[in-house]
Parts: sequence; C-alpha cells; structure tokens
Amino acid sequence: MTESAPEKRLVAIDEIPGLVGTDVGTSAWRTVTQAMIDGFAEATDDHQWIHTDPERAARETPFGGTIAHGFLTLSLLSTLAYEALPDLKGEVRMGVNYGFDEVRFQAAVKAGARVRAVFHLADADIRPSGRILFTYDVTLEIEGSQKPALTARWLTLMIVKPAD
Repeated sequence: MTESAPEKRLVAIDEIPGLVGTDVGTSAWRTVTQAMIDGFAEATDDHQWIHTDPERAARETPFGGTIAHGFLTLSLLSTLAYEALPDLKGEVRMGVNYGFDEVRFQAAVKAGARVRAVFHLADADIRPSGRILFTYDVTLEIEGSQKPALTARWLTLMIVKPAD
C-alpha cells in the first residue's frame, strides 16, 4: 500500500550536472505489510520465524512482532526510485541496476510500518555513448523513527539515444 506519489518532473540531460550534490527525489510513504513479508519469504525461501510468525515474534523478539527481511527493504528501492526520481527528457532506451557500493541495514522495519526513500544524487557520469551512470546516496526512512531502515550507495545505468 502506498499513498499517491509526488508529481514526476522531467530533467534534460544537460541539467543533470547541476543536480549533483542535491536531493533529487523523495518517494511517497509505503506500508510494509505482513502479506509483503510473507510473499518475500515465499519468493526467497527465507522463512525465518522473526519474519513469518507474528505470535512467536511478539513473544520472543524485542520488536513486538514480525519484521521485514533486510533484502525486502532493499528491494523496495526499485519501485520507490521509479516513483520518486525525475524522468529524463529524450529517448531513454532502458535503465538497469548497476549495483551497490555500500548497504547498511540500520533499523528493523516492523510489519505495518511505513517507509519512504530519499534519493541524493552523489554523482553522474554522462558518456557520449548515451550511457549515464548515476550514483545515489539513498536513505530508507521509517515513519516515526530517528534511525533509517537502511542507507545505501546505489549505482544505476541509463541508456539513452546518443546525441547526434
């Protein structure tokens, strides 16, 4: 479940260098449900009880219930980026996940918690070939928590039609 995303903006490739060093997008809040956690457990075959057994997790963990898998919270970045980051003007052929230089899981996300992602553009390498390598410092915030769920340095590659 998510609230409506902020309106997307369009950015020209020549505007990208001016955005380096700034926050370029914040997603809407998204609720991490037990159904999402259970689905992730099924997809990854990770059925550890702290994620999938609400009664036991309420009794035996300091969280008071189940928590999302760390990799589930990380995987949410894809959809949160899609809704929060500006679109590029021109012909975008594709975007691909290039990887992470660093990921730190800092706080557990309890079932029912709301999270959102803040994207800070740390670098952008614009190549004449039509490839743009973006480096984002991402914070996945938990509503009402001082500690984020995670921080990450995420690299994505956009392939656009090269300039003539």
